[in-house]
Amino acid sequence: MKWLFGKKNKETNVETLDSLLKELKASSDFIHFHYEQSPHGYWISYFQTLVESKILHRDILPYVNKETLKSLEKFKEVIPIEDVEITSDVKKIKNKILQGYVFIQLHEHDNEGLIIHAATHKNRQVSVPEVEFSVIGPKEAFVESVDTNLNLVRKRLPIPNLRIEEVRVGKLSKTRTYIMYVEGISNEENVNTLRQRVKGIDFDTITDSSFIAQMIEDNHNSPFPQLIDTERPDRVAAILAEGKVAILVDGSPHAIFGPTTITEFFSAFEDYFLSWHIASAFRLIRIFAVAFSILSTPIYVATITYHYELIPKDLLSTLITSRSNIPLPPFFEAVFLELTIELLREAGARLPTKVGQTIGIVGGIVIGTASVEAGLTSNILLIIVALAALASFTTPIYRMGNTIRLIRFPFLVLGAIWGFVGIVLAFSFLIAHLLKLTSLGRPYLEPIYPPRITDWKDAIIRLPYSYLGKRPVQLQTQDTVRFSEQHAKKKRDHISRKSDIDD
Repeated sequence: MKWLFGKKNKETNVETLDSLLKELKASSDFIHFHYEQSPHGYWISYFQTLVESKILHRDILPYVNKETLKSLEKFKEVIPIEDVEITSDVKKIKNKILQGYVFIQLHEHDNEGLIIHAATHKNRQVSVPEVEFSVIGPKEAFVESVDTNLNLVRKRLPIPNLRIEEVRVGKLSKTRTYIMYVEGISNEENVNTLRQRVKGIDFDTITDSSFIAQMIEDNHNSPFPQLIDTERPDRVAAILAEGKVAILVDGSPHAIFGPTTITEFFSAFEDYFLSWHIASAFRLIRIFAVAFSILSTPIYVATITYHYELIPKDLLSTLITSRSNIPLPPFFEAVFLELTIELLREAGARLPTKVGQTIGIVGGIVIGTASVEAGLTSNILLIIVALAALASFTTPIYRMGNTIRLIRFPFLVLGAIWGFVGIVLAFSFLIAHLLKLTSLGRPYLEPIYPPRITDWKDAIIRLPYSYLGKRPVQLQTQDTVRFSEQHAKKKRDHISRKSDIDD
């Protein structure tokens, strides 16, 4: 069995360390040289691409060049860097060098040396959310630096019981992964489940949080996401206070959290910045839009193919006129338009922003108009498919939007084969699948099933904040009370008694 660099054997530490440095020197960005300008001389080793040159020349080299320093202990005392350690552990030396540490030896074949943290951090500045943009509310989004992301969450939850656990995931990448929860609020079973699944990941390279989300989900064969990803630090702070568990991954501008329910995928975090009337109306609109996106085209195909007697006479004449010159059956006509919409959507997403917008708008108009004039599709079906595609974009969570796009096709196929019976059959399979689905072992359809009446106040609709004093029952948190609902409902405008002021 071999290490990533060098061989694992029973030789002495000097020989093993020498073989490690020999392997590292095969990379052109690895620096290993004898610094003779020092009064006593020493050997320095580091990756040039991982080390911050300012730290090296400002905080390390000027101090190790002093004449009075003749031992590693003296070096450790005078270097103004907190993370400094003397070690002879070859495995630790290898890991630290690959993380941006500087390794210093007094002599070339010494079996111990000084490892000094001098890693460089190349990352972009905190910017505005792109996927979860909101007109009202904070405008900060996560970036690829996990240290910056932890800071964004910490400053929103400045409490000592916010726990952050580091786990290295990936045999080759050794990606820094952090599990976050609030001790005393989060259910320990949820924390242990998530911790066990993350530590049990056996994969070579982890480059994004989406890798981990797919590997730790309860059902890998389900098209429905069982964990929510977000780019908003304010949302992560809110769900941690609610009792959920979050994961941050170095190199990923998104966090994932759970356990979650299907209703959370249709609520945007911006809903909490609006009045409860408007937020509830928007949630109902999104749910209606999702239902319309899934069922509109299959119902049209099933009605035209098998159940045309259900169409009102005034509308039937319009449908007959629009389809009089269409050579394709309704099913193939609908599939043609659905695939065209998907092609335009994928082309617009993969092209540069300005070009993609032009392709989506111009392509949709040109292809739609041309297909109607050529007699390949009808005007009515073109309108229905376009509205269904537009409705699928109302889903706030991108992964759930992709799921909605996918499950339309089984409904369309079964509707074309068996009409309304096929649509009901597809809906039955969908409900049965959702009933079995869980998120970190918790019911996915909660609070719909099992019914949790107390959780309905922030599910399909959102009641005023004064009614949200309890944490969701589904999470089974250690502390179920967020605040006193009776105290929150009191009107504090006209306080006359001193006891009320003291309260």
